[in-house]
Amino acid sequence: MRSLLLLTALTLTAQAQTTPAAAVDPIYTMPVSSLTPQQITTLQHQGADFPQLARYRAENATLAPPAPGEKRVVFFGDSITDAWGRYGNTPFFPGKPYVNRGISGQTTAQMLIRFRQDVVDLKPSAVLILAGTNDIAGNTGLSTLKMIEDNLASMAEIASANHIRLIFASVLPVSDYPWRPGLHPAETVRTLNLWLRSYAQTHRAIYLDYYSAMTTPQGGLDRILSKDGVHPTDAGYALMAPLAEKAIAESLSR
Repeated sequence: MRSLLLLTALTLTAQAQTTPAAAVDPIYTMPVSSLTPQQITTLQHQGADFPQLARYRAENATLAPPAPGEKRVVFFGDSITDAWGRYGNTPFFPGKPYVNRGISGQTTAQMLIRFRQDVVDLKPSAVLILAGTNDIAGNTGLSTLKMIEDNLASMAEIASANHIRLIFASVLPVSDYPWRPGLHPAETVRTLNLWLRSYAQTHRAIYLDYYSAMTTPQGGLDRILSKDGVHPTDAGYALMAPLAEKAIAESLSR
């Protein structure tokens, strides 16, 4: 009995040492009296439209339905998707029926709420989801790995119910967040990517592995691929584009 208790204690200790702590943006835990006017404004804007449905509402309304035979693909994500083709010199798949619905800074909780407006209602054949890094950074409060996985699984289930093929992209490698340094998120990213791969394999989805092609041995992004360690450079997007195209082709061929 003593041996069993000792083994259990050692196992729990090992799990505690290998399970990273969830981060929270300090804006949510600071005393109200210490908030700056800018921070208060940020919280007001977030409270008024937490999922940022206003960002694409008008654009969605003017987007024509897919033409007969057209295989529309929605790229759904955070700033890494949002910036693709909008900043720098990397185009966003010219001539392809791909729609960018990324919003900078977003977490999976926000994306789940806007999934119907910004994905389902656009009648795509497939959705490519790249999300989770902002959850790890604590952008909208506490987000444990289980919470992130639940949100991603819910998006997948909504896609399936609407006959939309699913592509789960790996979270890009990151060793530190410039806006929230000291979290050391590399291992958390690896763990989330293992879950994404497993979910895709067991639910007839595609796992798009950006991570393996972009990571350093330390679990970060090379400076050629990212200046800040989080967001891709033109070279980063150039590396990602053919990987995305391959995953999309495989998804649409099923």
